[in-house]
Amino acid sequence: MYSVEIKPSVISGSVNLPPSKSLTHRALISASLSFGKSIVDNVDFSEDILATINALEIYGARFLVKESTLYKGRKKIIVQNAIEFTSNSGEIDCRESGSTLRFMIPLALMFNGKFVFKGSGKLSERPLDPYFKIFREKNIKFHSNNGKLPLSIDDKITSGIFSIKGDVSSQFITGLMFILPILEGNSEIKIEGDLESKAYIDLTIDVLKRFGIKIKNIAYKKFLIEGNQKYLANDYVVEGDYSQSAFWIVAGSISNKFSIKGLDKNSNQGDKEILDIFRKMNGEYDFSDSELIVAKSDTNGTIIDGSECPDIIPILAVLASLSKGKTTIVNAKRLRLKESDRLKAISTELNKIGAHVVETEDGLIISGVEYLNGGEVESWNDHRIAMSLAIASLRSKKPITISGAQCINKSYPKFWDDLASSGCKVTIIK
Repeated sequence: MYSVEIKPSVISGSVNLPPSKSLTHRALISASLSFGKSIVDNVDFSEDILATINALEIYGARFLVKESTLYKGRKKIIVQNAIEFTSNSGEIDCRESGSTLRFMIPLALMFNGKFVFKGSGKLSERPLDPYFKIFREKNIKFHSNNGKLPLSIDDKITSGIFSIKGDVSSQFITGLMFILPILEGNSEIKIEGDLESKAYIDLTIDVLKRFGIKIKNIAYKKFLIEGNQKYLANDYVVEGDYSQSAFWIVAGSISNKFSIKGLDKNSNQGDKEILDIFRKMNGEYDFSDSELIVAKSDTNGTIIDGSECPDIIPILAVLASLSKGKTTIVNAKRLRLKESDRLKAISTELNKIGAHVVETEDGLIISGVEYLNGGEVESWNDHRIAMSLAIASLRSKKPITISGAQCINKSYPKFWDDLASSGCKVTIIK
């Protein structure tokens, strides 16, 4: 473990964004289910992506990793064979990756054999109830530790109708979408209530389509899936990550004009909503080709709905803390079930350094200030909390020291390097 100290600085220049973690998970899984050789290019080996790669290898996928020739510092992964769902067993360590856990569980139901899922950090506390409900309805044999990890599964799944509540993580729906198309017989996923995080489902359907799989979306109320489909090999380049762009958008807004490279202007990523929210708060930017240029902006408070973009709420809380007037964040209760209770974590730490944040049941009420004070804060072992607090240092009177700073490895291992390269005074304290 280590801490970082970040002195108040003015950023300048540009950053090449890391690839989308959400799309990398989906592309690697789809490629691993495809017949023929696939290439997934522009991959960053964050902890979450390594967890998915290791799980896929246990299932039988084989990867050849090379340096990317087009994307400096990134990897090109050649997926050499399709997973064959025969007899297999094993233990899958999902580390702290909720995506890995929820995407890998349905794949285990394709084998003859027993798989045990484990994890670390807060992962064991993150809910799996939608899968447990399906297991009971389909008479699938499983055993958990009072609803928590470790989870063991020793059974197979068949096609049919699967009902899932719309206000839980979309990752459960995505997990089913990976395997239902290759079962014998047609299937249907029925959504109970309104579906949140629709954009993540759009991402899944889009990636699956690239690999030859078709899913019919009926107004986000049900998804019709023909059986006996086949994944087809494809070469896939992962686009830049909008959830990570949010840190740099806020950095440019509160500090100095800044260029962000690697984004797809036509992306389906849900966190692309950062652009609409930023503009709504009077933020100024120009987006041409794959370069987003953010201007230093006098932003205003607003109302932010967190239901479709939960991952960018912590950094938006930083922006709101340094904007004029009041910002109210609503429909963000699911943030309590992430790597940390993000509503509690970001409000607690921002208040330590001079912000005015009130925590509500499903969101935050934030009254803006001109400058934060600086001081010592904790990461809560949560990458998005650590990176958000780091950006807050750009408008602080004194340095900010963040303990547990190694947690960035979960999604953005080079964040401290990129921050230093942009002109921030970053000191690693071990």
